[in-house]
Amino acid sequence: MLGQCNTNNPAVVMWVKEMAELCQPDRVYWCDGSLAEKEFLTEEAVKQGVLVKLNQEKLPGCYYHRSNPNDVARVEQCTYICTDTQDEAGPTNNWAPPKEMKEKLVSLARDSMRGRTMYVVPYLMGPPGSSLSKVGVELSDSIYVALNMRIMTRMGQVAYDHLGAREDFNRGLHCMLDVNPERRYICHFPRENLIISVGSAYGGNVLLGKKCLALRIGSYLGRQEGWMAEHMLILGVESPTGETTYVAAAFPSACGKTNFAMMIPPAHFKGWKIWTIGDDIAWMKPGADGRLYAINPEAGYFGVAPGTNYKSNPNAMRTIARDTIYTNVGLTPDLDVWWEGKDGESPAQCLDWQGKAWTPASKEKAAHPNSRFTAPMQNNPALSPAVDDPHWVPISAFIFGGRRATTMPLVFQAFDWIHGVFVGATVGSEMTAAAVGGVGQVRRDPMAMLPFCGYNMGDYFRHWLRMRKRLKYPPLIFHVNWFRKDAAGHFLWPGFGENMRVLKWIIDRCRGRANAHETPLGWVPSPADIDLGGLPEVSQEQLEKALTIDAEEWRRELLLQEELFVKLYAYLPKELIFQRELLMARL
Repeated sequence: MLGQCNTNNPAVVMWVKEMAELCQPDRVYWCDGSLAEKEFLTEEAVKQGVLVKLNQEKLPGCYYHRSNPNDVARVEQCTYICTDTQDEAGPTNNWAPPKEMKEKLVSLARDSMRGRTMYVVPYLMGPPGSSLSKVGVELSDSIYVALNMRIMTRMGQVAYDHLGAREDFNRGLHCMLDVNPERRYICHFPRENLIISVGSAYGGNVLLGKKCLALRIGSYLGRQEGWMAEHMLILGVESPTGETTYVAAAFPSACGKTNFAMMIPPAHFKGWKIWTIGDDIAWMKPGADGRLYAINPEAGYFGVAPGTNYKSNPNAMRTIARDTIYTNVGLTPDLDVWWEGKDGESPAQCLDWQGKAWTPASKEKAAHPNSRFTAPMQNNPALSPAVDDPHWVPISAFIFGGRRATTMPLVFQAFDWIHGVFVGATVGSEMTAAAVGGVGQVRRDPMAMLPFCGYNMGDYFRHWLRMRKRLKYPPLIFHVNWFRKDAAGHFLWPGFGENMRVLKWIIDRCRGRANAHETPLGWVPSPADIDLGGLPEVSQEQLEKALTIDAEEWRRELLLQEELFVKLYAYLPKELIFQRELLMARL
């Protein structure tokens, strides 16, 4: 029978009982992840007005949700790492003493679910049978969370099967309260493997398996246990001869991460295929053969809708055409969805993400800039056959990147692992909205992990450096920049599927087949080393500009890096300080 207790694990049963006594829900519903349950919960969500059933002819199995206008994104200022000492959390995280913060959260959670249902969501992060897959149990009073977790994780009996009689599962409590920003806390207790989130209903704050467990708690556990939890996509590149090479890549937001993970090679690369393992998170560990192996712990995609279209990401458009939950996009009169940057003409009228009437003449956007789709990975036409392999896939390259109009060349390769860690640690991306601090201002986001590292960033860099000692064949490390512009403000590189040309050079470097020349930054290809066949709009001269290294711009770049280095100076490994001095000397 749906909703009944479905586990004999005493630790799970006891914890649910304790939290139910604290939160006082009217009912406790135990999720099992079945198709029957999905249909039941979806119908309930529609009855409650949490979901709107979309046009099933256009979007079969798809539904629509609006969040509270004050609750539309991750809230870094309300996100805490609760470790015994502030040094353990580090200067880039918000810290709170565990005892005091837990007392505050317990008082907020007490009786908070009266009149509501508590959903018990058991989930598995990672493929069944994998030695590194982790079990979580999230307790939430949001039916939206239960339905989204079913998409984003392997939810249900598979989690209990993996856990067995053990007690080492992540405990997650989510209470919506009244969705008041003044009472919004997303708190991580790494030593207890515990997450408590209150006062929010937005995905990134409440789908606790995602950023909270997979990255913040995951990175902490990885450091303790000798593996890595990274904010990285994983893709496989298959050549016409059947040779497959896997790479992992970390880009800050608005830098084309999901597009890269689902890329379709241009026609010139006939016979080449890109296989998606994951678009957001990678868990990696050294293998017995001395290589680094990776899995995607997730089972779905929680992607940004605006800008997604058949030019930027055709595979994403096919993925979200069915069985998808859309959040905070525009809603057309015929119950279709729309967002800025979607294919075709904008609708003559629709309801915007707040439910207000919208026309093309409206000043506000129809879709919130951070509006989302939640879609199962099985929908992806390019989903890798290795995605459920419990033995993981071997990583040959790491690729870091950011959005930079100047300074950064199209691609370069780090000299070695330690230099590569320095390259990743100094990743910067230009802000794209004046309201966020000024267009063109560079924000540092080391390894794209700054908001997601569950401990001190200095110790995080040290963990990267130590991992080298456990690898006989470490991945090569590269940096890319698809966004460089010329003096007139035009992009020098077309991006999207054409990025395959740069990726092909990277793969060939990993396989010992491609040329490069030494520069102060690292190894850089000559224009002749990048295959421009079938791309007449990019000349050799234009490519040369995209690959240029300007010493004066780089001297300014070193000054820009100063802010991060000063903030972390007391914790920085000496190797990174030496790398910066070596770069100064080379320039």
